[in-house]
Amino acid sequence: MAECRRYLVRGRVQGVGFRYFVQKEAIRLGLRGWVRNLDDGRVEAVAEGPTSILDEFEGALHRGPRWAEVRGVDREEAASQPAPGFAIL
Repeated sequence: MAECRRYLVRGRVQGVGFRYFVQKEAIRLGLRGWVRNLDDGRVEAVAEGPTSILDEFEGALHRGPRWAEVRGVDREEAASQPAPGFAIL
């Protein structure tokens, strides 16, 4: 069963390739959605796919790329994403 989740990632997550890392992981897992930087220093991502795959994706968000320092990931349910693919906004 597919679901859609919104994630807010805190820590040193801007200027370290985090959005590109997120896009690569999402595409690898076959998810659709998007990722963007927020003005407050966090990264926001919305992803849609099977629950088990979203759980794996969330694990990747907690790890991040090599130079990131993730301090937390908040998750909530989100509206379905009609667009195909996974974009960096």
